[in-house]
Amino acid sequence: MYETKPYFYGTGRRKHSVARVRVYNGTGKMTINGRDINDYFGLETLKLLVNSPLVLTETEGKFDVVVNVVGGGCSGQAGAIRHGLSRALLQFNPELRPALKKAGFLTRDPRMKERKKYGLKAARRAPQFSKR
Repeated sequence: MYETKPYFYGTGRRKHSVARVRVYNGTGKMTINGRDINDYFGLETLKLLVNSPLVLTETEGKFDVVVNVVGGGCSGQAGAIRHGLSRALLQFNPELRPALKKAGFLTRDPRMKERKKYGLKAARRAPQFSKR
């Protein structure tokens, strides 16, 4: 359906998630991994997070968004989609940059899970101390 239509592309990343976002001219339909956004994300907060670049730039209902996202969990994927969608909108109209930048949507969130260290149970959690 969308293969031949022109689109704007953006790659978003967050934690271990990578989202490839394509933005087509359309009616406001959002598809994530072949499923509707309402089926994909259960929490309303994640849907709001994903839609925030469209709300900020007042482009809701103007674009159809098709997303392929892999890796990570729900919140990481939502953040990756927001990042990719912001980049795709920037490709559509570079004048949106100040608003998206001010909201922090163009910044890749660098926070990752800290690695587990040897001798510990987790990244910082030490084994329980025993006096005897």
